[in-house]
Amino acid sequence: MEMGARTGALLGPRPFLVTDAGLTRLGLTEPVLESLGDAVAVFDAVEADPSRATLEAAVAAGRAHEATGVIGFGGGSSMDVAKLVALLLGSGEDLDEAWGVGQARGPRLPLVLVPTTAGTGSEVTPVSIITVGDDEKRGVVSPLILPDIAVLDPELTLGLPPDVTAATGVDAMVHAIEAYTSKSVNNNAVSRALAVAALQKLGGSIEQAVADGSDLGARSEMLLGSMLAGQAFANSPVAAVHALAYPIGGIFHVPHGLSNALVLSEVMRFNLPECGEAYAELAPHIFPDLGETGPQGRGMALIETLEALGRRLGLPDRLRDVGIPEDALVRMSRDAMKQTRLLVNNPRTVKEADALAIYRAAW
Repeated sequence: MEMGARTGALLGPRPFLVTDAGLTRLGLTEPVLESLGDAVAVFDAVEADPSRATLEAAVAAGRAHEATGVIGFGGGSSMDVAKLVALLLGSGEDLDEAWGVGQARGPRLPLVLVPTTAGTGSEVTPVSIITVGDDEKRGVVSPLILPDIAVLDPELTLGLPPDVTAATGVDAMVHAIEAYTSKSVNNNAVSRALAVAALQKLGGSIEQAVADGSDLGARSEMLLGSMLAGQAFANSPVAAVHALAYPIGGIFHVPHGLSNALVLSEVMRFNLPECGEAYAELAPHIFPDLGETGPQGRGMALIETLEALGRRLGLPDRLRDVGIPEDALVRMSRDAMKQTRLLVNNPRTVKEADALAIYRAAW
């Protein structure tokens, strides 16, 4: 990897790499470290659904290194931590004052993001999500945390196992579907075009990428699709699928992509009265055969075909399949309602009773 040659001047003399221990063990970080030279320091303790404690440890390590630039290398968790490390080291601001939309002040350190999964699109989004306390997720949303450079290298995704490829790929599809149907005032022709382009790439490649992880063409399409979906929802934000997925990950530590997949079809069924036309428009871009289905039934056909896709990909399709007990659904419904920044974008108003009904249908 030519990271040093391409980003050395931007990152300065003391770059700081944020990643996870799994990528270190696999040796995927070695080419990056070699290209950056001896002055680079590494923080590789990022976990799935990263905690505030992990973020604070990364900031402390970066400060001790006197970092001049930050690289986020890995999945969405590593990139989310890297974004806030760059912000907090560059500005010295209090994290508690940065939560929410447009609250970060900046400036930040130079930032490069390198995804090793095709799913989150975090390399092109102004969002970072951190788990606060035991189970609550909070976000910083600001254009300040968009990177200076995003590096897409499909070879970095070749080692992803099939289940991770499937879950992160569906995550990217959720981003595009929710961006296309978002009630946000920023839902416009550009965001919808990005969503359509993303779904064409993802729908056309996800099964091949899962079946044959060495197919570089399928991996490339997945990575580009994920990035396009990230750009789509960076403009037209996601909604109830993500809001209901957050308690699944926050309480039960189910990976984010799988959390989204578990509630996708039931949220889409709930939204169908408001989204029938939009779902009918999207359907043939994901599954070309659905173009032969009449427009009146195409929205439901899309939902059912997405469910069938999940089963073919080997994903669990019920909340009970990932160890969530039925008596947790009330608490999850209550926690989902805290995600107001997401629920406000949903095309149909979601009340706590609605969230509970969706969880019960998904259980």
